[in-house]
Amino acid sequence: MLECEAIGHDYSSAGRTLTVLKDITFRIEDGGYLAIVGPSGSGKTTLLGLLAGLDRPTRGRVLLEGDDLGRLAEDDRARLRRSKVGFVFQSFQLIPTLTARENVQVPLELAGTDRAAPVAQELLDRVGLGARSHHYPSQLSGGEQQRVALARAFSTRPRILFADEPTGNLDAATGATVVELMESLNAEFGTTLVLVTHDLDLAARARRNIRLADGAIVFDSAA
Repeated sequence: MLECEAIGHDYSSAGRTLTVLKDITFRIEDGGYLAIVGPSGSGKTTLLGLLAGLDRPTRGRVLLEGDDLGRLAEDDRARLRRSKVGFVFQSFQLIPTLTARENVQVPLELAGTDRAAPVAQELLDRVGLGARSHHYPSQLSGGEQQRVALARAFSTRPRILFADEPTGNLDAATGATVVELMESLNAEFGTTLVLVTHDLDLAARARRNIRLADGAIVFDSAA
């Protein structure tokens, strides 16, 4: 359902070309659970952005359910992300002026869902925050904010969820709870799950690991 074909990506800096990714090729099947690991500067976050259609590769192709993301106009890529892709970020990215339930409602309302409020409440119940639905992000702990972000990410039943260091701002116990919720929702909805992390213990929970170094794949557990 997600396929990379010889992806390469360059940046220009001070008149020089910096190659960040080199010949990245792999495929993830529906319902897969992949962790992408590697040291800082290895290209993990750049790769995640390309897989999610947030940027276009310099070379190669990214195919999401047959759509070549690099050939789509920005508006078309945005529509595809809205209908098929979910995100969880290290920094939560909640809207501070909205309550927990309102944050979860945002993608539902953008998608035109009639029952946005009750669906958002059901998802908050699912992640154990039903009683905190009227609280604002500033009134929630880091772990609670990440659970709201997880409910929001799954609100439109995405085909694929990208998580960028989802436990990076959490203590070990809270991070484990968030990951368990992510995995249970992954199993329940059949969502393909792609994690970017430097946490090898977290990566070990995934069914497949890809390791990057200097912008290239140096290990793929499926190979």
